[in-house]
Amino acid sequence: MADIILGLMGGLGLFLFGMKLMSDALEKAAGAKMRSILEFFTKTPLRGILVGTVFTAVIQSSSAATVMVVSFVNSGLMNLYQAAGVIMGANIGTTVTSQLISFNLSALAPAIVMIGVVMTMFCKKTQIQRVGEVLLGFGILFMGLNTMSSSMAVLRESPEVVGIMGSLSNHFVALLVGVAVTAVLQSSSATVGIVLLLAQQGLLDIRICFFIILGCNIGACVSALLAGLNGKRDAKRAALIHLLFNIIGTIIMFVILTVALEPVTAFIQAISGMDPGREVANAHTLIKIVEVIMLAPFIKQIVKLTGFFVRGEDSAAEEKFELQFIGSKSVFSPTTAVFDATRELERMGQMAITNLERAMNSLITLDENDIAEVYEVEKQIDFLNHAITDYLVKINKTTLPTDDANSIGGLFHVVNDIERIGDHAENIADAARTRIEEGIDFSPQAKRELSEMLDMVIKVTTYALDMFSHNNQEHMQEILDLEDQVDDAERALQESHVQRLTRNECTASAGMMFSDIVSGLERVSDHATNIAFSLLEDDPIEQQKEQRAQAAVRN
Repeated sequence: MADIILGLMGGLGLFLFGMKLMSDALEKAAGAKMRSILEFFTKTPLRGILVGTVFTAVIQSSSAATVMVVSFVNSGLMNLYQAAGVIMGANIGTTVTSQLISFNLSALAPAIVMIGVVMTMFCKKTQIQRVGEVLLGFGILFMGLNTMSSSMAVLRESPEVVGIMGSLSNHFVALLVGVAVTAVLQSSSATVGIVLLLAQQGLLDIRICFFIILGCNIGACVSALLAGLNGKRDAKRAALIHLLFNIIGTIIMFVILTVALEPVTAFIQAISGMDPGREVANAHTLIKIVEVIMLAPFIKQIVKLTGFFVRGEDSAAEEKFELQFIGSKSVFSPTTAVFDATRELERMGQMAITNLERAMNSLITLDENDIAEVYEVEKQIDFLNHAITDYLVKINKTTLPTDDANSIGGLFHVVNDIERIGDHAENIADAARTRIEEGIDFSPQAKRELSEMLDMVIKVTTYALDMFSHNNQEHMQEILDLEDQVDDAERALQESHVQRLTRNECTASAGMMFSDIVSGLERVSDHATNIAFSLLEDDPIEQQKEQRAQAAVRN
């Protein structure tokens, strides 16, 4: 008996490891692309259901898909109605795993593992290595199934085991077993896989398998609920949508199966060719499809019901010294980690731009309240600088989609560039305070010139932040042109202020301050341009310099 238990444990370990390896590899290979698809094609609940089904079928994990959706809701990319559709679709997509398991591929598993090992170890291209990891996980999964199946075949000869399994006739108890096992394994696919093997060995009757599968529906909600605990109210509601959908669907299906168990069993057996494994897989898929068909028309009601359990609204106000999209109060998903960091960087960038405008206003108007506010916001920017940097270090150590992993270096540069923009705003506030304390005056012409240069700098910085945050390259050329214009303006204004000094139209202290501010604004423009092109493989600025150098040689 000890050998049998060890065989079952080893087989289950291989199965779970293979499933995780396969799911992680698929997520790394397709996560960033699938995230874009998920973002674009979920404008209506129906499209959300279709995309959720396909997405989950691809990454082989409803838990990962649901946690990603909760993360999207937390960061404001997706509303609850869109999330509900994707979550329903994810429930259908997760049944693809059981369908694959039902086709006994154990004989091919060693060959699949070998191919995966060769691709992973000897191929240099990252994408080929990812495919190799998928095949490796797929093969290990089936080797684990084969090990468990062999152990269960021995158990089939034990009268005690047959008696215990045969005594599981209470439908509600079977449902609770499904909930408990799935909650522990954190995978409904793993539980259904075990049930499938038990059915194939004749240890479980197909009728009782239906109710264990219903329990799996509820147990599978644990991951999303844990993910939503630290999120905003809407993130909690998104996780609750998953739970409510599965509880309501399970109750309805429990009643239907209890009333019409024999007709349903006969139908499942007829379409499955009397193959117990296929019967379990088909039952899993059909139960999910029927639940979605029944509950999809009531998405609005389900979303409203979550508001009853999670009351209140998320505050739109930005709290001081607190992260909004990452950190302890956010939802962590490797597939959305870089996206969430980008949203936090966008928020930090908007703070820096606003603070730069506020600082320049204080320089011209000498408003003490504006000066104090600049210093206060700069503290927030410094806090975000350290917090985001720490987060980037943390996620850089995790398994990220390939495209996201390649962009981490650029994000480190962006957080530094935004922090430097904040420092320049603080320098301008220091200059405003010096003007007040020392009675330094600016001529109307100097004020006008600074205002005009600030307008250009704010424009290029706004375009740059938009290009970085949303990959919006509409203003790429305009950013390059504005950067050149700011450089030209800086040179022109420096010459202009020297001429004013020569004509004794301003004091030396005013001239030095003017010169420092103009230089600072030009550096802000440089930082903004760095931000704009931080995630592009080819740097247009360097290309432009090279083209100019070549043109100069030709001329």
